[in-house]
Amino acid sequence: MNTFIGLMIPFLGTTLGAACVFFLRKELKPGVQKALLGFASGVMVAASVWSLLIPAMDMSEGMGKLAFIPAAVGLLLGIAFLLGMDRLIPHLHMGADQAEGPKTSLKKTTMLVLAVTLHNIPEGMAVGVVFAGMLSENSAITLAGAMALSIGIAIQNFPEGAIISLPLKNEGMSHKRAFIYGTASGVVEPIAAFITILLASFIEPVLPYLLAFAAGAMLYVVVEELIPEASEGEHSNIGTIGFAVGFVIMMVLDVALG
Repeated sequence: MNTFIGLMIPFLGTTLGAACVFFLRKELKPGVQKALLGFASGVMVAASVWSLLIPAMDMSEGMGKLAFIPAAVGLLLGIAFLLGMDRLIPHLHMGADQAEGPKTSLKKTTMLVLAVTLHNIPEGMAVGVVFAGMLSENSAITLAGAMALSIGIAIQNFPEGAIISLPLKNEGMSHKRAFIYGTASGVVEPIAAFITILLASFIEPVLPYLLAFAAGAMLYVVVEELIPEASEGEHSNIGTIGFAVGFVIMMVLDVALG
């Protein structure tokens, strides 16, 4: 039951964020969007380090000075995986005029949702692999630590849900439909988490690699998409401030609860 709740918490964050479409009349101001994108980046970087890479190296301590190998290999594979997904799946980032990936006849709204969905896959994998580690009774991962990651990702999913649903409403979509699209972008998280748990239960020896893989995928999203989007337009330090706040909150959650 704890595992199910943990897997659904991030999805709840996205759903609540998407529900902002019923309460806010206009899109979030650019400065607010930058702060939220920076915040999400900070949460994801801190989660990658404290909740994924450090536990991966702790699990590999039997390798002595080579304990970094699973973390390094897994991280690079995670980045390569998201790089491939970026090239294979057509998607459109908020504020962009040209879609990425192969040419397609998909609607703009569909590609906007696909872009957010791509971001959510590694987050779902991260939650899934941490709970898989907890279920395997690995001393490096506790239930509190797994819940800390889940809550941290839910916090940064809230603005993501709002950032995707509000522009859809302003493009003429109904409140209800924009909410459904925003919520749908987060459905992939519990699905990815569940699949990761199933895989990890069969290949427990590579759990450190899976932890680092999820970290690499998350870091790819931060460096490739979130930070550039937070830095677009007029120069501002608000994205950096948001990053610092998100990083500290996630670090505190992980250390205090882990």
